[in-house]
Amino acid sequence: MLNVENLSAWYGEAQALRGVNLQVLPGQLVTLVGRNGAGKTTMLRSIIGLHRQTHGRVMLDGADISNWSPDRRARAGLGWVPDDRGIYATLSVEENLLLPPTVGEHLWSIEHIYGTFPVLKDRRKHSGAKLSGGEQQMLAIARVLRMGARVLLLDEPTEGLAPLLVQQIGAILQQIKEGGIAILLVEQNLRFATTVADKHYLLAQGEIVETLDNATMIAREGELLQHLGV
Repeated sequence: MLNVENLSAWYGEAQALRGVNLQVLPGQLVTLVGRNGAGKTTMLRSIIGLHRQTHGRVMLDGADISNWSPDRRARAGLGWVPDDRGIYATLSVEENLLLPPTVGEHLWSIEHIYGTFPVLKDRRKHSGAKLSGGEQQMLAIARVLRMGARVLLLDEPTEGLAPLLVQQIGAILQQIKEGGIAILLVEQNLRFATTVADKHYLLAQGEIVETLDNATMIAREGELLQHLGV
């Protein structure tokens, strides 16, 4: 579904990514883990096309989208959920869901959204500003599914959330990937990552230094926590 080939990125003369290769298959959840400043968010911004000082290829379903604009990439099925969630504070939950255009054949109906995110159905008339952090995160994920995303790019979805909400987000991500959607997850919480992911890429100083299956990640959790400084 998503292939990144030899991707490098710069901020001016400073190189942030160095020849990164990764792959996410349909129905697979892959994490990108690393210390702060390792290049994780730059990776997501480069894939969605918001960071343009790049070299390499981004392939979506076999098509080279490296030179496409961000909106064209979104219309092709890439869905980006940034760490600030991007909720319209003055609009209701339902208005946030219905405002963006829908694309492709894979969009989720409002009924499907509310079945997967029952808390959003309960809060559908509430403004975005009145939602908790966890509810805002669910709304941000639901909105890109409503648009028709086939690949989700998630930046730190559990940051600042209480443990119960983290569990709820994890259960929702499991449902989403079981539906065949590919998920690339930037995550600092390794314990959470190992409950949802199939594969992990370890990023250090802009390079992929290891690719780990989930069993290996769990076995080496203590070592990796120390390496990541978390």
